[in-house]
Amino acid sequence: MKQLLVDYIPFQFTPQQLTEVMAQNGGKLIVKGVLQRAEAKNQNGRVYPRPILEREAKKYNEVNIRQRRALGELDHPDSAVVNLNNVSHNITEMHWDGNDLVGTVEVLTTPAGNILRELFKAGITLGISSRGMGSVRELGEGKVEVQEDFDLIAFDFVSNPSTHGAFLKPVNESVQRGLVPTNKYASINTIITDILSDL
Repeated sequence: MKQLLVDYIPFQFTPQQLTEVMAQNGGKLIVKGVLQRAEAKNQNGRVYPRPILEREAKKYNEVNIRQRRALGELDHPDSAVVNLNNVSHNITEMHWDGNDLVGTVEVLTTPAGNILRELFKAGITLGISSRGMGSVRELGEGKVEVQEDFDLIAFDFVSNPSTHGAFLKPVNESVQRGLVPTNKYASINTIITDILSDL
């Protein structure tokens, strides 16, 4: 059965680096780093085969990045749809460096983007996290492998990544309702988001 799959890599930099990057980019905050990693077990115990991740990265580049609509949200929603009310950033470029899918991210001046910018300015370590729909197969030893039906949806900024080293440098987990969370932080993020949305 297809389920929402999310995986996180941390982005980290100093307030001084932010100031320099924004000065060099006409006030825009642009960060770079690992978005996803192939053939490696992440903190969720998930492994993304390189051919599947290559296929989805190519499709994402052609359909989303080239059309300037590779939008992501601040924190994962419980949905497979990108909610424009919560968009914080846009992926402007991505490429392979070994098994690392590396990308460039522009933080937008939307309300969620402004929150993201202020969190970075305060020195908060955040991570980039892929969101997609797909199924997994048990490999044993605490590992599951993402299957051929995987569809990449977006890269969101979240508080705790599952992909090691997914912290971006200046120049990316939760599940559908009714499904078992894929990591211990997924349900916590969902509860916090629900509380905040009710305020």
